[in-house]
Amino acid sequence: MAKKGYWIAHVTITDPERYKDYIAANAEPLRRYGARFLVRNGACEAVRGQMQARRHVVIEFDSYAAAQACHASPEYQAAARIRDEASTADLIIIEGYEG
Repeated sequence: MAKKGYWIAHVTITDPERYKDYIAANAEPLRRYGARFLVRNGACEAVRGQMQARRHVVIEFDSYAAAQACHASPEYQAAARIRDEASTADLIIIEGYEG
């Protein structure tokens, strides 16, 4: 069985109205690749380090390959261009741990 894949993002929104367009644009590719939001900007506290981002997101996929494919898809890449207009972000795709 394939290990799950995750997107972990730390985002600072610079244009809240345009960011709404990104959320609308990413909905279909995320749905198509079976994404499930585990964290979507809830209350948080930085207890170590210099975390500057204001929004934190963790998205789970059924596999690491699905997480990669979603990000590489033309539909998500179109959404990502909108994201880049409306925010600065750090995003990693990481394989889950099955220990």
